[in-house]
This record gives sequence, structure tokens and C-alpha cells, in this order.
Amino acid sequence: MENRIQGKLILITGASAGIGKACAEKLAASGGSLILAARRLDRLHKIGQKLLEKYGAAIDVFALDVRNRKAVESFSRELKARDMIPDVMINNAGLASGLDPLHSGNFEDWDRMIDTNIKGLLNVSRFIIPLMVASGRGHVVNVGSLAGYQVYPGGNVYNATKFAVRALSEGMNIDLAGTAIRVSMVSPGAVNTEFSAVRFHGDRRAAQKVYEGFEPSSAADVAEAIFFIINAPAHVNIQNILLTPTAQRNVYCVDRKTNN
Repeated sequence: MENRIQGKLILITGASAGIGKACAEKLAASGGSLILAARRLDRLHKIGQKLLEKYGAAIDVFALDVRNRKAVESFSRELKARDMIPDVMINNAGLASGLDPLHSGNFEDWDRMIDTNIKGLLNVSRFIIPLMVASGRGHVVNVGSLAGYQVYPGGNVYNATKFAVRALSEGMNIDLAGTAIRVSMVSPGAVNTEFSAVRFHGDRRAAQKVYEGFEPSSAADVAEAIFFIINAPAHVNIQNILLTPTAQRNVYCVDRKTNN
């Protein structure tokens, strides 16, 4: 397969763990230069140093909370001033928080998901996409979810945020018609990352039960799909990949093996 990643500048939000970290590894190995952004700057420095030593990749890291609109605006201005307009932007920052029924939901969990998954994506897109349009090039990849297709018990607000990511991805594609900017989405099912530990507020035993009895996808599997998306020829726009482990066919159909 032809490598079209070589020499491209790629911005990844939420790059300090999980899918974002796996994308950084895959794209650095493929010759990309990276802009890694996340709240945990210490982790980004470690990741950047490792990728520099392993692949000789050019890495810039930024502390960024995508929920903070002023911070995102300042970040975009710095990229413009340093002539670091990304060829690819991976809107990966996102999370689930809580699994309560809607009628007993936690307001802080709701705000955390809405502010990160919807407003955060909007903030970054609103300030970075105009730079891409002005440069005449660019590719946006939004990380959605199977939860953006099917609602499950306790998912309510998280589901709503991922349905929103799906709608926003389609809207971006339409709004950017007539430009060279492509918009894609990858929608994973069960992926074994920190996702469930965050959802259960650090309860790793509860988090691990989510993946018992079957082999979930890995962050590296999702990174492979994102590589495939952005490695497509410039005249090809892969608008969405719905990616699940073989054992999972939808949110309700998971083939769990037990010892009973």
C-alpha cells in the first residue's frame, strides 16, 4: 500500500492515552510529523520522547483542554503563527462518565460529556478548520462510536453526544463541499482502553467486567482504521468506518464465552 502519510503534519487531540496515543504511534511510524494535544502534558512529553527516539519523528506537544474555548483559540493562533497548519486533524478527545438512568443522572457527568464530546469537538473544529480552508488542504477525522448508532441502558447522554458527533461530521462534510477539505469519522464498538475506567470513575474492577468473555478491539486496531482513512488518495473521502470486534455485532449482541 502506498504511504501518503509521509511528511504530513497531523494534529491529534486527546493524545495522551488510548486511541489518541495509538494514532500517534502508528502515524509517527509512517513518517508523519505530529502535534499532540491533551490535558496531561507530562504524558505527552513521555510519548513524544519515545516516538522521537523510536522513529525520529518531529513531535510538538501542547497542554490543551478542548472544553476551554479561549485556550483552543489561543492554541490555533500559536499554530498559525508558527506556520503549523495541520494536514490532518484527528478529533479524538472524548469520554463517557457514569452509567446512570436519565431520571437519576449526575449533572456533573452530563456536563463533562457534553462539554468534551460535543463542545470540545466544536471548539477545535471551529478554530482549526478555517486554517485548513485558507491553506487549501486538510482532512478532519472525528472519533465517533457505535454508541452514535444504538442507544443502550444507561448510555442516554453519552449516546446523545456520539449521535451529535455523527451529525456534526455529516454537517461538516456538507459545509465544506467545494473545498479540498475531507471529513471522515471512525465509529468503534468495544475498545479496551481507559474509557471504561473513566466511565466508572476509576473503578477498574467494574471497567474490566465490560470486556470479560470476549476479545475487544484495541486502540491500535482503531489507529489502523484511521490510518486507512487518511491514507486514501486525495480524491477519495472515506466518510465513516463502523468498527467492532468480531465478537460484537451491535451494542446488544456480544458473544461472551464463560467457564460455566
